Amino acid sequence: MNQTPSGSPALIPYPDWSSNVAGDCANGLSTVYRIKADKCGRLWALDTGTVGIGNTTQQLCPYALNIWDLKTNRRLRRYELRADDTNANTFIANIAIDMGRSCDDTYAYMSDELGYGLIVYSFEQNKSWRFAHSFFFPDPLRGDFNVAGLNFQWGEEGIFGMSLTPLQADGYRTMYFSPLASHREFTVSTRILRDESKVEESFHDFQYLKERGPNSHTTSRVMSETGLQLFNLIDQNAVGCWHSSLPYSPEYHGLVDRDDVELVFPADVKIDEEEQVWVISDRMPVFLIADLDYSDVNFRIFSAPLATLVAGTVCDVQQPFGAIQPKFGGESVVSGDVSTTYNTDTTLVPTTYAQPLSGAYTPSLSYAPTVAPQVHKFTQGYDAPTSHMYSTQSYPTTAKAYAYNKYHGVEFHAHGAPHHGHGYHHGPHGHDEQQQEQGGYSGHRGGYWNGAHKKQDSWKQFFY
Repeated sequence: MNQTPSGSPALIPYPDWSSNVAGDCANGLSTVYRIKADKCGRLWALDTGTVGIGNTTQQLCPYALNIWDLKTNRRLRRYELRADDTNANTFIANIAIDMGRSCDDTYAYMSDELGYGLIVYSFEQNKSWRFAHSFFFPDPLRGDFNVAGLNFQWGEEGIFGMSLTPLQADGYRTMYFSPLASHREFTVSTRILRDESKVEESFHDFQYLKERGPNSHTTSRVMSETGLQLFNLIDQNAVGCWHSSLPYSPEYHGLVDRDDVELVFPADVKIDEEEQVWVISDRMPVFLIADLDYSDVNFRIFSAPLATLVAGTVCDVQQPFGAIQPKFGGESVVSGDVSTTYNTDTTLVPTTYAQPLSGAYTPSLSYAPTVAPQVHKFTQGYDAPTSHMYSTQSYPTTAKAYAYNKYHGVEFHAHGAPHHGHGYHHGPHGHDEQQQEQGGYSGHRGGYWNGAHKKQDSWKQFFY
């Protein structure tokens, strides 16, 4: 970045240019929406095999899960999903990686957003299977979206975002997930997902939590090793937080960042092994429904320490509540030892030639699973949101706010400074909704929920 006058160096294709050729099914990648890196130094990427958008979409290759060794940049495995894993409506845009007691004991979970299913892949067995459940379907009352000043309906969007707790003492994790057209969170133990025999007999093993509140559509979520969940809020141009030691209800949800210009469509949220948070924003709904202004900056990468982001929010449980004791849902267990070891070697620079599949796999990093300190049971059921933090919001206002800032030189700060508007959404398969411009400069609003102190923006590294 220091060597690039604009601060925006050209992105480098991974692992190389030759491996990113659309339609080269055996060797290339056509379209990858989300990627995950694990503690064994592997990168997991699900290639949808599609190109185009809306009516122009072509399925050039089958869905395939690709796994690379990040130390050598060589592809370890390419696994094509079985015909029974998908259906005529399948669109998979998210994956979650569940590491057990070893590098081989790893599972990938893939959410079928439009086919309403969850596909499980076992690395050790090199085999996949599919779960079906009514919790994967969209909520018919939550299909109306207001993003970047655009009102549209994505009522068919099912299961999308997923996050996994640290390992519990029983050796399993809890998965949190939700459909995109929904404000409600759901859970299931990976003990169920890892068992192929449970595919037809697991309805009651899935559980539901409360709603997050209005204007809380989300596509991406991640959980830290201490049970702190971050999630994007696409109607609010924001990234939210919730600590799993607290009840899952709106008054215990906070905002770690919000920006009505730079965080429109914060498409993905990640936490790395050094507890650094990474967010990418790309204004996807503006691209799909309206028109991007290519003379403006539309794509940004943000990074900040997790502790800095949550400080002063309701999610910062260490100060008011003392030691972190995550509550992950499921059965209560006793505490366990927490130990994680990994190599800190820098990943090799991508080569300039196509990489063949490697032979026998030997993990480049050592791995010891982290065990959750303590698990409690949570209260299930639905309560209508009562938090004033939702009822005082006005939507949509982002278009006006964005135009006002852009043409009047106003700088929007995401912490403690005035805010208005709402957020982003991911519609990768394309829709032809009727767009509707709505305005109204909504006035000023406080920065942190719960009246926390104002922060400076000096911590926020923005890369664009």
